[in-house]
Amino acid sequence: MSGADDAPRLGLDFGGTKIEGVLMTPDGRELARMRAPTPRHDYAACLRAMADLAAALEARAGVRAPRAGVGAPGSLSPATGLARNGNAVWMLGRPLARDLAQALGRPVRVANDADCFALSEAADGAGAGARSVFGAILGTGVGAGIVIAGRALRGRNGVAGEWGHIPLPAPRADELDPPRCWCGRRGCIETWLSGPGLAADFARAVGAAEGEGPDAAEIAALAEAGDEDARAALDRWFDRAGRALALIVNVLDPEAVVLGGGLSNLPDIEARLSEATRPHVFSDVFETAIRRNMHGDGSGVRGAARLWDEEARDT
Repeated sequence: MSGADDAPRLGLDFGGTKIEGVLMTPDGRELARMRAPTPRHDYAACLRAMADLAAALEARAGVRAPRAGVGAPGSLSPATGLARNGNAVWMLGRPLARDLAQALGRPVRVANDADCFALSEAADGAGAGARSVFGAILGTGVGAGIVIAGRALRGRNGVAGEWGHIPLPAPRADELDPPRCWCGRRGCIETWLSGPGLAADFARAVGAAEGEGPDAAEIAALAEAGDEDARAALDRWFDRAGRALALIVNVLDPEAVVLGGGLSNLPDIEARLSEATRPHVFSDVFETAIRRNMHGDGSGVRGAARLWDEEARDT
């Protein structure tokens, strides 16, 4: 269905600790935005919370949206329609889109939260004007969304952009015994480039027990203050991030890479990541724009609201 009509857009972004909702106009002007805590480990309560949030948004704005877009961790299986691959384990194996449509009383589209982030930034954010956008989320986990010509790429198997669960490319000597990922594999990009991955790497390097050292934000602050261990940890992180991103550039060659998640706030990340990626790109030039996101942690919910504005292609 085309998004050319002028009806308000309703977006909901479901996360492990909060649910965010927005009502906005087709040109991106926000009519209302609200948040609610996620009822963890209670599927039925999560559905009610999203329905209640939608109703509260519409009451505040005095309008009703005919359709809803929802961003959520993981994806829906193209074979069964059931939720899979997300870290909100109580949602897995459930017919999420069907149940949300019933709870919200309107048609619903559900997409991976990273797809929503990339769609938002490609539409009117840091990737606006680029035909191809790779939206990389570097936070508690690592994921990505891919937007081509204004449409989020889902993929034939529904896993396009699952960057975080590819092994770290070209492992160095100190990376040959990689950490185990929650997915059951070892050495996934997520185990190195996520916030917890950076913290765990720092702890290993200084001989601290995992979980006892500083977190990613504290490591960045220590590095800014001149701490050599913290600076070395960030150097390792950028080296790994460059190799990981070069893999994407060599396969997809996007016009723009937009960074999201907490680690996108690392100082000088655009210049440092570009410098770290360049040597591993199979080209004599590297002109891909690397940018921080424009809409902050609200980008995902804005992308969810736009899910009816693009015709998804499973190609």
